[in-house]
Amino acid sequence: MSSGPDKPAGIVRLCNATFFARHGVSKEERLIGGRFEVDVTMQVDFREAAATDDLTKTVDYESVYATVRGIIEGSSYRLIERLAHDIAQAILDQQTLALSVDVSVRKINPPVGGPCAYAEALYNAVRS
Repeated sequence: MSSGPDKPAGIVRLCNATFFARHGVSKEERLIGGRFEVDVTMQVDFREAAATDDLTKTVDYESVYATVRGIIEGSSYRLIERLAHDIAQAILDQQTLALSVDVSVRKINPPVGGPCAYAEALYNAVRS
């Protein structure tokens, strides 16, 4: 990754955070629940954090995990698209040093009428 005065100097990721939650279009999905996986990628200029070893100069991925968990376990959504959107927006709102956030939400073994490992929605939010 190249960096310069106008380019961020890093990426911070949370990979494959796994939750049991009750999301889906059908009443049965929301009643029975299922497994969901979430990836978060945050673009951030963390050169100062790298130079000073100071958490306040970068994104706090423990706080990001808590945000994801609160949203995915705290509400019931019909669509994983909305779930990915809301997670990305919340992270962008709370992590002021994040320049952009990519969120992937995977519903494991979705009810599609046949074998399917997962359905996935990806959302990108960019700080304006």
